[in-house]
Amino acid sequence: METGIRDIVLKWTAVVVAATWIIGCGGSATKPSPPPPAFPKAPAKKPSVTSPKKATQRPYKVGRNWYQPIPHAHGFTQKGIASWYGKKFHGRKTSNGEIYNMYAVTAAHKTLPMDTWVRVKNLDNNRSIDVRINDRGPFVRGRIIDLSYSAAKRIDMVGAGTARVEIFALGAAASGEPSSKRPPAFVPVDYNKGNFTFQVGAFKERKNAERLRQALDRRYKNAHISEYDSPDGLFFRVRVGRITDLAQAEAYEQILIEDGFNQAFIVAE
Repeated sequence: METGIRDIVLKWTAVVVAATWIIGCGGSATKPSPPPPAFPKAPAKKPSVTSPKKATQRPYKVGRNWYQPIPHAHGFTQKGIASWYGKKFHGRKTSNGEIYNMYAVTAAHKTLPMDTWVRVKNLDNNRSIDVRINDRGPFVRGRIIDLSYSAAKRIDMVGAGTARVEIFALGAAASGEPSSKRPPAFVPVDYNKGNFTFQVGAFKERKNAERLRQALDRRYKNAHISEYDSPDGLFFRVRVGRITDLAQAEAYEQILIEDGFNQAFIVAE
């Protein structure tokens, strides 16, 4: 890893904008009324699940913020707050094109590859559930995973709405297995090696990207521009550095986060 890269990328930061979902309910005070249904009963015929699309690793934008899915999930662990989503999104499309089913054991994560299976452990009661990532989110500060209603119920966090959890990546569904079913075995893949770099800026005007690239190129190796044609138009992404070990790349990324600059991120090229 090139020394001194941190001093350059620290200037390129952004504030993560979060959004919250609020669910309210009420009742009549003038006469007794039947208890409100907490959640709808499972339909006789659950929504069908469309054939899942190949997991995309393209960066995506929510609000003013860009997110870069990580290239691999091997060895991934994370602690934080889990939330859940249910009937409001039941029957809608997920980020990978499936139909969200609140009674399935699935989850949303901002950066894990689609169809990754993860174990979610509720740190308050030690209950755990294995879920498959098929959606993106939650885009709320401090939350790391959004569970389906069924998954949240199994680790007893529906009532509270959120819970302190730890998640462990297990692997990807074995080839030929239906992606909506937990496979009996996971595919062992070595995700630790590759060509990893850091993205430090993205611009709509090439001249701005070139100005940064030239500044980086005077001091560091592998300063380059990568074009990305997004739905919002063409972006010129400025990247720097070259690391072949994922653990080293993650360690350096953590240094940036601890220093308060979390917009530089790992990219697999």
